[in-house]
Amino acid sequence: MPSPRHSRSTEPSTREATVLDAIDAQWAVDRLVALVAVPSLGGTAAESEAQHLVAGWLDELGTDVDRWAIDLAEAAAAPDAPGQEVERSEAWGVVGTLPGADGGQPALVLCGHTDVVPAGDPALWPGDPFTPRVDHGAVHGRGTCDMKGGLVAALTAVRAIRTAGVPLARPLAVHSVMGEEDGGLGAWATLRRGHRGDACVIPEPTAGAVMTAHAGALTFRLTLTGLAAHAANRHLGVSAIELFEHVHAALRALESGRQPADRSRFGDHPFPYGISIGRLQAGDWASTVPDRLAAEGRFGVRLDEPVEAARAAFEACVAAACAAHPWLADHPAQVEWVGGTYASSRLPIGSPLLPAVQQAVTDAGGARPPERALTAGTDLRFYTAAGIPALHHGPGDLRLAHGPAEQVPVDDLLLSARSLALLALRTCGVA
Repeated sequence: MPSPRHSRSTEPSTREATVLDAIDAQWAVDRLVALVAVPSLGGTAAESEAQHLVAGWLDELGTDVDRWAIDLAEAAAAPDAPGQEVERSEAWGVVGTLPGADGGQPALVLCGHTDVVPAGDPALWPGDPFTPRVDHGAVHGRGTCDMKGGLVAALTAVRAIRTAGVPLARPLAVHSVMGEEDGGLGAWATLRRGHRGDACVIPEPTAGAVMTAHAGALTFRLTLTGLAAHAANRHLGVSAIELFEHVHAALRALESGRQPADRSRFGDHPFPYGISIGRLQAGDWASTVPDRLAAEGRFGVRLDEPVEAARAAFEACVAAACAAHPWLADHPAQVEWVGGTYASSRLPIGSPLLPAVQQAVTDAGGARPPERALTAGTDLRFYTAAGIPALHHGPGDLRLAHGPAEQVPVDDLLLSARSLALLALRTCGVA
């Protein structure tokens, strides 16, 4: 990341103040409401619809828009592809670039994903999760926090720079990606297409912190085989559910042993490297001892731990649990690695991007954000792997993501837009 062409002070310059004045709160809220109203679940047509909607806005903002159909056959066969957990018939990449007078590679990339996870039981929501509403100073609905709010903050920052008429010396790019929730197809395809930058900010929800590292995550499937029998004679059978209880206890012990002694960097999160079972299927008849169980879940990868080492630790735990059980010793559980592969990632130590973001947030009117690490896998890993320093700072709180109380405060949305606008001006320079 090059040194900014603007002196860092605690008071925005006249041009910066002009850009901050151009932040339009109503425009931001309206765009977020419109984007959340598109139920862009991974693998649905609405996932692509959301991408086209953002592409249209980027075109309206005067950016040079690259919109392309992602080659799904290539994504399925490429050795470095991140994997997918849903089936897709189409996928789209979208990049909007605000030109700079000096041309060249963008000095800054702002990346956000438009796909969302399922809403779950609609009865647990106070309203339709895809009918967004503004209430008590926040926008509510699926995707508001994770992470359509962050993407809209980036778009609002670009709009403010254009509205204020401040020309940039070097380009500013917005990467709108899909498929983040199930592996990172969009970010992978965007970088593969050749879109790069000197630095990248992904405005995922960070609850006021700057996330300079994230744990990884792997999706696994466990299959256990028991012995069917009539429920009236269950002692003649071997329940796959009871077998899973044995293996699950071993996984819980593994989880406990993999946690860092000092969790302060993760905000004292109890399980920075968690193991969670997200889907469980067993049996085919109520009065039959179930002879098969399939469990799918998520296995946390420690910072700087190679994915291969994490997989080996998990497989060794399952193998040891099976070896210690009279039935499983002869009928061991099968382990498969399916879906997304999220390696851990971190911002290089000493990168000027961290203090630049912290100063921009402060100058935008926020408290100086502390440095933290994220417990979830994200698209950050693709940018750091490509040699692009990257971090997270965005509106909302990740603890509300994927749940029925998902929301993003409007004040958070606007602070993020203001800070991203200042960062863009200082990183790209003013022509």
